[in-house]
Amino acid sequence: MAAGAGGAAAAVAADRFDRFTWSDTRAQSAGLRELAAELTGRHAGAGDLLTDVFLAAYKAGPRVREAAEMDATRLVNHRIVTELVESAEFTELRRETVGDPYAAAMAVLALAGALRRMLERGREAQDLAERAAAGTAGDPGAADHDRDDDGDGDGDRHESPGDEPDPDDAAGEDAAPDPAAADAAQRAAEAADAAARALAAAVPGIRGEAGNAAAKAARAAREEAALMRSWGVSGGELERMPFDGRARLAERLRTGRLAQWSELIGRFRQMAAAERARKVENTTGELVGVTLGDDLSRIVPSELASLGLPELRAVFAARYAAGELMLFDSQGEQNTGRGAVVACVDTSHSMYAAGPGGVTREAWAKACALALLDQARAAGRDFVGILFSAADRIQVFRFPAAEPAGIARTLDFAESFLGGGTSYQAPLTVAADLLAAEYDDASRMRGDIVMITDDECGVTERWTRDWNDAKRRLGFRVFGVAVGAPRAAAAGSVLEALCDNLRSVEDFTDVHAAADLFRVI
Repeated sequence: MAAGAGGAAAAVAADRFDRFTWSDTRAQSAGLRELAAELTGRHAGAGDLLTDVFLAAYKAGPRVREAAEMDATRLVNHRIVTELVESAEFTELRRETVGDPYAAAMAVLALAGALRRMLERGREAQDLAERAAAGTAGDPGAADHDRDDDGDGDGDRHESPGDEPDPDDAAGEDAAPDPAAADAAQRAAEAADAAARALAAAVPGIRGEAGNAAAKAARAAREEAALMRSWGVSGGELERMPFDGRARLAERLRTGRLAQWSELIGRFRQMAAAERARKVENTTGELVGVTLGDDLSRIVPSELASLGLPELRAVFAARYAAGELMLFDSQGEQNTGRGAVVACVDTSHSMYAAGPGGVTREAWAKACALALLDQARAAGRDFVGILFSAADRIQVFRFPAAEPAGIARTLDFAESFLGGGTSYQAPLTVAADLLAAEYDDASRMRGDIVMITDDECGVTERWTRDWNDAKRRLGFRVFGVAVGAPRAAAAGSVLEALCDNLRSVEDFTDVHAAADLFRVI
């Protein structure tokens, strides 16, 4: 082996800030501590190896030391790290881990099985290297020869023939050689050579293991990043989370009720964002003619001439009050809602049913509701999620515009399921009461209620009268979505009578079936 005793123990060069990041991350992660305890119990240098792998994943430009710089007992670590870093798969992994201690730690844990196997492959070389180091340590002269004065472990410093002997050495130049020391040095050299051969023999296995492990870790890192994006968890929010909290969140997202539908949720949110970008908000759109009204932002210039004549100002005021001013007519979609967005989501037993692609009615409905949550927050509007089934089963989740939504609260809303039958009156009554309270407290009107259900249900005549009165007073709109239930959206149905806008969805893989909702809400 080219390396000597007393060289570097770490294969990846690091400064004190890097070492602090590792120690702090390790302190926060029970998984890392358990892995370190397990591996160091079987392999003396495993602790240094975990540090190296973490820093190789975390640092923007990791520098792997030359083998000659390494302590002989850490050459197996050096080979493992070198093979990892030089693999294309590890380069792919680093796209997700650079600068992110949590992601780098998750990479180490994902690589744990491969690290165990690679250490086992190099066990023979490691044992021989430790034997060689022990033999050198037993010969003080050899140890001096193998280590530089500055302790950098170059292993190439030897006394030249012209060096002066130590005057305090009682034996002097004529001292007889020590047979025991020579024998120990010979055994150490033989062990070092054997270790080098064993490591060379282990390299092909280590190389293949490193590439496969890095590819697996890269897939895991990408999947977790995509999972967080699908659920709308921002990078800034993740950075503020403690390590264990972020790990628990990732586990919850992977194992929750809607875990397998995260891709659908992400597509819904992307679609809603795209529709928001297409909306014509507070603009007149394409001019197509002249109409009558009271919108001063679209008034025809000739009408303003009336204000220049005192005798016509009263006429202008009267026409404004009657909504008879001449206005430019436009063709375009405008955001008309101002009050809260309320999503009423059916969670009766029949919502378990799956449609095309295996997507359940519940998954489609919840994905749509989460996109509506994004829509409300983008517009600075309150959002309320109402889960309902039978008349006595209602669960309300409030998301005020002035407060962070919070991923934990969002997950509680998405994962809750009530079961049972279906009642229209119960959730719609709660929704109307919420909009009435908003009007009383903040004088906000024109809220939007979205009713997502897969069932037909009757309502009483008295309740219908009260419902219509509330609509007239508060000016809210009602959008209906019949999920996998075309009869509920048929002409003459109760849902049609209650809604201003109604559609039926049969293909649950199609997020665009509700695209127009996000242009008008």
